[in-house]
Amino acid sequence: MQTWTVTLLEMHVEEISKSINLLRRGAAELLIESELAEKLKTGRPLRVKAGFDPTAPDLHLGHTVLLNKMRHFQELGHHVMFLIGDFTGMIGDPSGKNATRPPLTREQVLANAATYREQVFKILDPNKTEILFNSAWMNTLGADGLIRLAAQQTVARMLERDDFAKRYANEQPISIHEFLYPLCQGYDSVMMKADIELGGTDQRFNLLMGRELQKHYGMEPQCVLMMPLLEGLDGINKMSKSLGNYIGVAESPQEIFGKTMSVSDTLMWRYYELLSFRSTNEIAALKAEIEAGRNPRDAKVMLAQEFVARFHSPKAAEEALLDFDARFRKHELPHDIPEVRIAAGSGLPLFKVIQEAGLTASTSEASRMIEQGAVKLNGNRVEDRAQLLHANNRVILQVGKRKFAAVILE
Repeated sequence: MQTWTVTLLEMHVEEISKSINLLRRGAAELLIESELAEKLKTGRPLRVKAGFDPTAPDLHLGHTVLLNKMRHFQELGHHVMFLIGDFTGMIGDPSGKNATRPPLTREQVLANAATYREQVFKILDPNKTEILFNSAWMNTLGADGLIRLAAQQTVARMLERDDFAKRYANEQPISIHEFLYPLCQGYDSVMMKADIELGGTDQRFNLLMGRELQKHYGMEPQCVLMMPLLEGLDGINKMSKSLGNYIGVAESPQEIFGKTMSVSDTLMWRYYELLSFRSTNEIAALKAEIEAGRNPRDAKVMLAQEFVARFHSPKAAEEALLDFDARFRKHELPHDIPEVRIAAGSGLPLFKVIQEAGLTASTSEASRMIEQGAVKLNGNRVEDRAQLLHANNRVILQVGKRKFAAVILE
C-alpha cells in the first residue's frame, strides 16, 4: 500500500512538473514557481486572468503571445478569463510610455471590444473561455471606493515604476489618473479571484500590484507569468501597427503568408518558440534539420502556413503558398488585385494616389516608400513622388512586396 501511494505521489509531482514546463515555454519570468506548484497540487482548475485594453480594433501576432499561453492553460484544464478593459481603456495604460496616453471614448472602446471577441476565438476555445468587462465592477465602485483603493499605495511607490520614474526625472508630466491604472488592474484580480495573471514584461509593476491588493483583501496572492514582447518584422522593435512591422490577425491569407516569409532566419525561430503550436521537440528536430543543411525557407513556409490556417483555414494556407510562389518565384501578379476608383481631377501626385488607394496609411509614408525604391507603377520602379497621374487612366500600383492595387483614375 505504501509503495502504491508513493508511486501515485511521484506521478502527481511529475505531472505538475510537466505542466510548469509547458507554461514556462517562451516565458520571461514566473513569480512565484513554488506558489504555482502548490496551487496545482490542489487539483482544482486555476482561475487564469489576462487583460486586454481595447485600444485598437485589430489584434496582431504580438497580442497572440498571451493568447497562446492562455491556450496552454486551457489544454491543461484550467479556467481562462479574457478580460476586456473597457473601463481602464478609458484611462489609458501608461505602461512603457514616455508621455500621457490619450484615453478612449466609450464608443471607441465598445467598437474595438466587439472585434476582439471575434478574433480571440481563432486561438482560444470559446467553450472554455469566460469573457469579462471590468466596467462590471469598476462602474459600481464609486468615488468613495476609488479613494479607498487609492489609499492602498503611496506616490513614492508609484514612482518606483520605471516609466513613471523616467518621466518624473525628465520633468515630463504625469497625470494623476495614470496612477490609478495599476490600482484598477490590481483590483480586477481581486474581483476575478485570479490564481494567476498573464502579461507582458512591460506590465510587471501592474501585475505585482494585483498580488499586493489581493493580500490586502485577505486573499491568496496570484502568481504572475510574464511573456516577452514580440519583435516585429524588422527584428528590432516591438511589434506595433504604428511602426508598420506587424502581422495582423485579421489580415488576408496572402498578407499573413507574405509577411511571415519576409522575417529573417533568426527571427523565425523566435516566432516558432512564442507563436507556433508545434511541440518543443518538433521545433528542435526542425531546427536540427536546418542546421544540417535543409533550406530555412522550408521551415518558414511551414510557419506561414500554420498562421494562415489558424486565422483562416487550411485551404487558405495552401492557396496562399501557391499565390506566393506565383508572385515571387515566377514574378506574376496576384490574381485578386483589389480595384480602387480615385478622382484625379486635373492630376493627382503619385504619393497621394498611393495613400488614397489604401496602400499606405499616410502620404508621408507613401513618400518614404517611393524614396526607398519600394514603389512600382505598372511594373516599373518610380522615384518621383510628385509625378502626376491623370484622369481616364488605369494603373497597377505595387508598394513593397505584397501590396497591390488596380487604380482607376476618374
